[in-house]
Amino acid sequence: MQRRGFTAGLVCSGGLGMLAASVANAASLTEGDAALGVRAALERGATSAVGLLGKPGGFLDNPKVRIPLPGFLNEAAKLAKFTGQQKRVDDLVTAMNRAAEAAVPEAKELLVNAVKAMSVDDARKVLTGGDDSVTQFFASKTRTSLAAKFLPIVTKATEKVALADKYNALAGKAVATGLVKKEDANIQQYVTGKTLDGLYLMIGEEERKIRKDPIGTGSAILQKVFGALK
Repeated sequence: MQRRGFTAGLVCSGGLGMLAASVANAASLTEGDAALGVRAALERGATSAVGLLGKPGGFLDNPKVRIPLPGFLNEAAKLAKFTGQQKRVDDLVTAMNRAAEAAVPEAKELLVNAVKAMSVDDARKVLTGGDDSVTQFFASKTRTSLAAKFLPIVTKATEKVALADKYNALAGKAVATGLVKKEDANIQQYVTGKTLDGLYLMIGEEERKIRKDPIGTGSAILQKVFGALK
């Protein structure tokens, strides 16, 4: 019954376009196998993403996750070179991204613990929930805890740049005019939020690589679960 129920859930969810054509393969999966495979994929994806981002250049040199100044400040920064302020702006953007790179390694333990505590229902939602299912899972389980863990690290890193205080003062005034979102008015909170967004994005990308090429992972359980869905 578990096997049949899990397979029916996969087909009815419509989360994976190719699933209906592979019911025969998917039918060989038990709920236990599927949950084990999802846990293995997410733990591998999380560990890989932390390794990619939590090093020099992990954010700064990756256009997918590089943290820019928010809103109109990013546009205004483009004019800084005409006022002799370009280097100071560049230093701030570099400091923001370095802060993210310093914070990310602290995420590994929480991410892995979230995966280990994953229920069968969580696994089903991830497996059938579409492209953002991994992001949604990790965000719901770890975002609050990781934000609290990241903020002191980000604060320490950005305090080294004198422009950070001026950013907060300028952004605070800009909130009243609607040019900057309230949650982006504090550079430390802004960088923390963007760090989490980038981390979840890269975890999702790593997990999609596993879906696409489960054989390439060299893992028997990943081959069994995700290979059955091809």
